[in-house]
Amino acid sequence: MTPLLSVNSITKQFASTPIVTDVSFDVYPGEIFALLGASGCGKTTTLRLIAGFEKADSGTILMGDRVLEDQNIHIPSELRGIGFVFQDYALFPDKNVIHNVAFGLSRKLSKNVRYTTAMDSLERVGIAHLHERMPHHLSGGEQQRVALARSLATQPKLLLLDEPFSSLDAGLRQETREEVRELLKAAEITVVLVTHDQEEALSFAERVVVMNSGTIEQIGTPEEVYQHPKTVYVARFLGTTNIIETDIKNGAAETPFGTLPVDSPNTTQALLSIRPEHIRIEKHIPDTGDNKFGRITAREFKGHDLTYRVEVEGKPYFIQTDYQQHFKVGDAVTLKPIEAVVIEDKS
Repeated sequence: MTPLLSVNSITKQFASTPIVTDVSFDVYPGEIFALLGASGCGKTTTLRLIAGFEKADSGTILMGDRVLEDQNIHIPSELRGIGFVFQDYALFPDKNVIHNVAFGLSRKLSKNVRYTTAMDSLERVGIAHLHERMPHHLSGGEQQRVALARSLATQPKLLLLDEPFSSLDAGLRQETREEVRELLKAAEITVVLVTHDQEEALSFAERVVVMNSGTIEQIGTPEEVYQHPKTVYVARFLGTTNIIETDIKNGAAETPFGTLPVDSPNTTQALLSIRPEHIRIEKHIPDTGDNKFGRITAREFKGHDLTYRVEVEGKPYFIQTDYQQHFKVGDAVTLKPIEAVVIEDKS
């Protein structure tokens, strides 16, 4: 399949400080693609380069066969055919909903056509009944839908979302995220999402780019980047993990709580990533000949699951269980590793 968007080796500096360095990726038609990373990693700058709000120092950006950005070309943002939903939604406080949505439509269109198009867009996002409301009379979720409708009204080939759910409270965030994703997939709109929220990226996107210090650490499906992180940074950024240095011999790795089969050639000083849910925890039974046990030093109840911190040979490890497995701080327990991933790059 031919990419809709191709970003090739783009670089951007501000005041001689590298912000984005040699970033490349493709986005395919109808795909929801996420740029994930901590604050200051370059993800929003990358989004602004795609939108045309910033000019790249080097590299190219293409929409299909059309060059949007290279050393000699910089297509202005308003001519790129790209929609953008800002983090703060950027609604005009003195305009009602229908006028906010119609604002981005060409003035060459008649007033009636602009109104009809705006209403159709509001209908698509389910808030046509609010067309006469002012922004300050809308909830956060409703304001977001207005901003989305405004972008969709121009029928963009690509939609860019900059932290679109960050201002919503936790309950509304998940509900809105699910509804917006369903809407975008039904409309077959290609999306690039920027977020610092790991859960949001993993649940919303079909592929994820993990960025760090202006560069790409890993690209893959949510399952790939979570279950098979290539670097220590990716393993730790995408959730709690236990990083263990070990030697691998004959397809087995020794851990502080037992031997574990791994898919890796023999090597010394390998790093393993073991997710907390991939370690089984059991009550330690003395006099069984098993001296590999630890003691619970902390317990965190989360409703649907529990996270324990267990100290083994002076080092802490995290274990996650379902809500039915109850242990107390101070309990002696035995840990059994179920699954581990060998980190390819130790950086």
